[in-house]
Parts: sequence; C-alpha cells; structure tokens
Amino acid sequence: MSDKSKLKRELHKMPEFVLSALEHSSLMDAYNSRPAYQQNDYIGWINAAKLDSTKQKRLNQMLDELQRGGVYMKMDHPPSRKSV
Repeated sequence: MSDKSKLKRELHKMPEFVLSALEHSSLMDAYNSRPAYQQNDYIGWINAAKLDSTKQKRLNQMLDELQRGGVYMKMDHPPSRKSV
C-alpha cells in the first residue's frame, strides 16, 4: 500500500465491501500500485455516495479503471497504462 502519511486531505478508511471486491477481482495489486492520493480519492468518492446503488456504480467504475489501466476518474492516466 502506498504511504499516505504525506497526504494533506482527509484519509478515508476502506470499507469491507471495497476490500472484498478488490480481492475477488484480483485487482488489489493494481489498486496498491496507484499513488496514495488516488487510492484515498477513490475510497472517499465511493463512501460519499448516499445510495448503495451509487456506491456500487462508483465501485464498478474504479474496478474497471484498475482493470483497464491508463485511466483515473475517467481521465487519461499514462503512468497506469498496461503494457500490451
């Protein structure tokens, strides 16, 4: 896991359902390879949803982006591109 000690924003605790989804989809390594701010932002964004359906939609987007690589919050992210 990335060192989050230098983040200046609120640190978000990963909910069990997110941890389970990352492990079940074998994407924990992809998640852990992202910078600490991205890890924290993903969790905060998912947790901020009021409806469970929205949390699930956001979780699915995060999982998709980790699977594909090269994208973060629907924006281009070259450092996470996967080699072909």
